[in-house]
Amino acid sequence: MSNIIIYGSCYGTTKQYADELSKRTNIEAISFKSVKEINNYNNIIYLGGLYAGGVLGMAKTIKKLNNIANKNIIIATVGLSDSTDEVNKNNIRNNIKKQLPKEIFEKAKIFHLRGGIDYSKLNFTHKTMMKLLYNAVKNLPKEKQTVEDRAMIETYNQKVNFIDFSSLDEIINEIQKLMF
Repeated sequence: MSNIIIYGSCYGTTKQYADELSKRTNIEAISFKSVKEINNYNNIIYLGGLYAGGVLGMAKTIKKLNNIANKNIIIATVGLSDSTDEVNKNNIRNNIKKQLPKEIFEKAKIFHLRGGIDYSKLNFTHKTMMKLLYNAVKNLPKEKQTVEDRAMIETYNQKVNFIDFSSLDEIINEIQKLMF
């Protein structure tokens, strides 16, 4: 069986997870920007950073699939908010569902990893978006704030890193099931 790790990373957190996963599984990791052909692979592991509700590069990459009958797809999102919170996970899953064809969404195994942010490295567009979002949610009553809102408020304009490579263990277990 042939395997590939594909990642979509803008500021490097997702790439760090992809590189570590590659090291632990001996599966090549490449950026979605470099992927030409994915139909040759049986097991496709996609790691994507969350940006404005979307998974960076995922839809563009998955569009390249012609036939999913003999494919196994693992998707791991990397975001700032708590990846163990059920409301947050449901929001992410609903956004993924909008990005993927139904048959791929239903077939995919989905995982969530916690990343980080360094506001000093954000490009102008992302800085502006985060400032607008921050201003929109900071004065909401606590009961109306989502877990994602609170995480963004707590970390706004800071450098935070929640990377936890041990959270890859669950994904590695799933990969091992596919390979045997």
